[in-house]
Amino acid sequence: MNKTDLTNAIAAKSGLTKVDAKKAVEAGIEAIIEAIKDGDKVALIGFGTFFAAERPAREGLNPRTQTKITIPAKKIAKFKPGAELDKAIQ
Repeated sequence: MNKTDLTNAIAAKSGLTKVDAKKAVEAGIEAIIEAIKDGDKVALIGFGTFFAAERPAREGLNPRTQTKITIPAKKIAKFKPGAELDKAIQ
C-alpha cells in the first residue's frame, strides 16, 4: 500500500472526500515528522510508537578499497509496533 492507496482507504472508511483524506494523511505525517524532529515520541495506542534514536559513530570498511573509515553518529527514525498491531498480523 502506498500513500495514494492509504488516502483512498481512509476516504472510503471515513466518508471524507479524497481531497480531505489526502490533506488529513499529509497533515498526520507532517505532525509525526515535526514531533520526532523535536525529540518527542509519537505514541498511537494500539498501533505503535514513532521515535528518534541515536546511532553511535562506528568504524566501517570501504567496500571498494577495503580501507577503514569512520562512519559518523546520526539520528534515525524508528517505529515500535504496539501490542494490538502485533496481534493483528499474527
